[in-house]
Amino acid sequence: MTIEWRYTVREDLGVLSLAGFLGPEAVDRFAGAVGWALARGTGPVILDLTSLRGWSVGGQLAVAAAARRLAAEDRPLELAAIPADGSLVPDSGQPPIVVHCDLPTALAAHGAGSNGQREWYSDEWPGTRRPTERPVA
Repeated sequence: MTIEWRYTVREDLGVLSLAGFLGPEAVDRFAGAVGWALARGTGPVILDLTSLRGWSVGGQLAVAAAARRLAAEDRPLELAAIPADGSLVPDSGQPPIVVHCDLPTALAAHGAGSNGQREWYSDEWPGTRRPTERPVA
């Protein structure tokens, strides 16, 4: 099982939303999504975990690694709606990670509206429309 992601650029911040389960098999895909966010946005990255069903220890470590990667580019990582089955416990070398109870609270903390300026997402992101298949004549 892997994750799906959506990255939305808003004024002076980005929102990286995840759906699925962030386990060992999803770590590389998550790292790719973080790279996408680094290349296409500025300011803090809010990691929206509203649609995440859970995460393994490896997934939590991947989030910690993403925080370090973003901090190296002067972009803090913030979390919104962490899964109920675990919490991220940073080590002493970890950049601080602000945790918000949900995405609207995180956006409000930055004075950001709910509409994005531009959006990218993985193929199976929940709610995306896929072209209908036409029968072969």
